[in-house]
Amino acid sequence: MGKLLGQFIFWVFGWTLDDRLKFDFKRCVMIAAPHTSNWDFIFARAAFAMMGIPIRFTVKKEWLRFPFGGVMNALGAIGIDRSPKVDGEQRLSTTEAMIKLFEGRDELVVMVTPEGTRSLRVKWKTGFYHVAAGAGVPIALGYLDFESKIAGVGKLVYPSGDMDKDMREIMAFYKPIKGKRPELFSVDLDYV
Repeated sequence: MGKLLGQFIFWVFGWTLDDRLKFDFKRCVMIAAPHTSNWDFIFARAAFAMMGIPIRFTVKKEWLRFPFGGVMNALGAIGIDRSPKVDGEQRLSTTEAMIKLFEGRDELVVMVTPEGTRSLRVKWKTGFYHVAAGAGVPIALGYLDFESKIAGVGKLVYPSGDMDKDMREIMAFYKPIKGKRPELFSVDLDYV
């Protein structure tokens, strides 16, 4: 999605871009939250396009084949391959496969939705944290606040090795933010 299209979408729907955080978004794990409706993808992509952030998201490598491959690539999909490379080798976890994506790449911004669904979840998937720690990259806190109609990246969290402390910092950031359907969003209650 191009910058002009993003600006048009924000103008039509009355959104504002929060682009105050100055960071060279070349290598990071990007959280996109809250995730309560299908509109989230449109507004998040528009915001990231306006900020010039080359967002990618992971899918099984099979989704990049015909007939879906062209569309998925255009949307920013990047395939992960968890299959063993050598007979008898153990299959990679999704986290391990995502860490490998960062190896040898100067630029990679992977968007994740740790809630994992548009339904209410009071526990987030924490793979994003382990990917960032394993790849040695920061976690960028991307957000969509439907109440104020502001979207952007509000903060960077560098994994310190103290996951409990870092997750509490992330949850404190997201706690006041309202999704399109606020009743379907919760921070991870283990870290509040």
